[in-house]
Amino acid sequence: MEKFILIVHLLTALSIIGLILVQQGKGAEAGASFGSGASQTVFGSAGGWGFFTKATAIMATVFFVTSFTLAVMAKDNARVGDKVLPELEAIQQVLQEDMQASDIPAAEDDIPSAPAAEIPESTGTE
Repeated sequence: MEKFILIVHLLTALSIIGLILVQQGKGAEAGASFGSGASQTVFGSAGGWGFFTKATAIMATVFFVTSFTLAVMAKDNARVGDKVLPELEAIQQVLQEDMQASDIPAAEDDIPSAPAAEIPESTGTE
């Protein structure tokens, strides 16, 4: 089902791009109002403004619906760490018990401190 919605989403996106590229700009209507070639258009003298606008709006709605549906499906398929967390806690307890049972003392005080770094003095040329 997810692949079908993804294909519809992709086709909708491509059709929106195509519809937007086919539409004419607002300056193109000025020539049609004086009768230059308006009778030879596919959509008549009124142009295809209504058709392209409605088709773009429908495709945009389908695009948003498929986007939302894909987001919900991705959320439902996401795996949360709750299923793994009890196993990790059990492993952590075993490791802590092993550390307490071992004869190795904690070496917190055995770590030497790093020597302080010397900062060179400025030469005065800035």
